Amino acid sequence: MPTPHQARHFLEIRKPVSRPQAILSAFGIWAVFFGIWSVAAHSGWVNALLVPPPDQVFATTWDLFASRGFASDVLISITRVLVSFAMACAVAIPLGVMMGTFPSVEAIFNPFVGAWRYLPAPSFIPILLMWFGTGEAPKLALLFIGVVFFLITLVMDHTKNVRKELIETALTLGASRQVTVMQVVFPAALPDIFTAMRQMLAMAWTYLVIAEIVASTTGIGAMMMRARRFLKTDEILSGIIVIGALGLFFDLAFGRLHRWLFPYRKETR
Repeated sequence: MPTPHQARHFLEIRKPVSRPQAILSAFGIWAVFFGIWSVAAHSGWVNALLVPPPDQVFATTWDLFASRGFASDVLISITRVLVSFAMACAVAIPLGVMMGTFPSVEAIFNPFVGAWRYLPAPSFIPILLMWFGTGEAPKLALLFIGVVFFLITLVMDHTKNVRKELIETALTLGASRQVTVMQVVFPAALPDIFTAMRQMLAMAWTYLVIAEIVASTTGIGAMMMRARRFLKTDEILSGIIVIGALGLFFDLAFGRLHRWLFPYRKETR
């Protein structure tokens, strides 16, 4: 039984845990999750047709990749997410930096961006289909809309957090506005902007299925909708698991890239 001192140490406020403890905790919580799921499915607590056991879902996932060409659907979905996310970053980062640096620019764009953040991206599906048809364009546009306005706001806020002393020093030394923005403000805000990009990439993945269920025959979402027609719940859950695994992979990749690009940042990303 742990002593009171050990219990307090386990719940220490903001004290980093060791790497072995972090790995054990990460695997442990997933083991508990799948264990409860397996017991519930095999014991009859839930309807096996609606909630198949995890071993069946993993077997179906293997079959999808090995025999049914699911890898091509996954690659198509990854491409859609990355292309739309790159488009959102190309718009949001320059505009967000300008809004965070120049109050006059913020005064123009912030009311517009702030209003668009509250509009649900799926509500644009009908008009996007009318404008762009049933090809790739409406899917990319939906993912773009779901990310860009939130990312603009995050970039603006992180840019505002750049220390005022850095800007004043650059201007005092004779730097122009362009040099100050490009060589002082942007580099200082870049680590936090990168973190915002990491957060919003997760948002793009959450919109993926919505983008792919409308007039689509390819992608993870399209596979899940085909499975729904025939009550193949195991295939739907396989798609969910694959999306979650892909999202986790990209999140970990962003975290590692952040540590490599900005080793001087003490925070763990």
